[in-house]
Amino acid sequence: MNDFQMSKAADELAEKVSPFFSIYEIQQHDGKIYFFGFPKKDIRIIYQELWTVFAEKGFEFSVRYELGEHVLVASPFGLVKEKKWINVALLFATFFTTMFVGSLLYGADLESVPSDILKGIPFTIAIMTVLGAHEAGHYFVAKKHGMRTSLPYFIPFPSLIGTMGAVIKHRGPIPGRKALFDVGVSGPLIGLFASVIVTLIGLLQPPVLLTQEEHGIALGIPPLFGFIMDFIPNDGTSINPIAFAGWAGMLVTAINLIPVGQLDGGHVLRAMIGEKASRVSAVLPAVLFSIGAYLIIFQKTDGSLWIFYSILLIIFSAAGHPRPLNEDVPLDRKRMVLGVLTFALGLLCITPVPIQML
Repeated sequence: MNDFQMSKAADELAEKVSPFFSIYEIQQHDGKIYFFGFPKKDIRIIYQELWTVFAEKGFEFSVRYELGEHVLVASPFGLVKEKKWINVALLFATFFTTMFVGSLLYGADLESVPSDILKGIPFTIAIMTVLGAHEAGHYFVAKKHGMRTSLPYFIPFPSLIGTMGAVIKHRGPIPGRKALFDVGVSGPLIGLFASVIVTLIGLLQPPVLLTQEEHGIALGIPPLFGFIMDFIPNDGTSINPIAFAGWAGMLVTAINLIPVGQLDGGHVLRAMIGEKASRVSAVLPAVLFSIGAYLIIFQKTDGSLWIFYSILLIIFSAAGHPRPLNEDVPLDRKRMVLGVLTFALGLLCITPVPIQML
């Protein structure tokens, strides 16, 4: 950014800052803009109100008190060159792996008729719509709050659905608890909405004749999925792969809402109760391990999923959680209620034994 651009940015920012910060001098040094003045409102409010304004101009800011003066310092975000070809490559790879799995769900014989892989396209569209909606929720809400984030990275993997999901990378600080909550809750809610729509479409399609037993798996029916099935006739032994994509989306939502570390649920709980969330993160892996052990030892059923995630969540909880720049302003009542409802929806998307190998 040259001197003219810096001066223009300083003038534009000064206009936005003035309702919150009385400016009597502006200086520019080493690519930073220094606003000297007096806060008109609480510093916490200034962070909440101005972070997005500065981010839209390519700056982050801090408020300092030095030598008897308040200084609002605007620093340009460090430029990160995105390698978008990686996102595109992973997108196409995941399209192929999910199409491969989808074709098998539709009964394709790929050894005899390789072109039958195209039968998996409906499943691919369904599962990637669900996962894409989840990540799009995070992406656009993060942008709204002036946070820097990457495009989604889809993860191709030879799993039950042909993928391990998708992730986005957040770069730079989190403005406050409001932004942390909004970003954390948006993915699961939008992804769950997409899952419900996909489930409805799938259950309205003719069920595939291959039964769960022939695939070697049995699916547990979560309450939300079962509620939808109550309104759409189904024989209960087989469903269309599109409906299976909706089921998988609900499972992904439930797992993401586990309130540990940097999972979506961890973000939401941290925004709701602050640093106390770390205590929950420390206890939950042991709780999940106990659930898995109980299912295996006493119920004689498959509890390996909870054992696996208890170990994985130890890593998530050990990584901790990034501290928002302004953690002092609590969430409003509406967001607190929405947080509770979101966790309740997560519980409706899970069963004790989601998947059992036969």
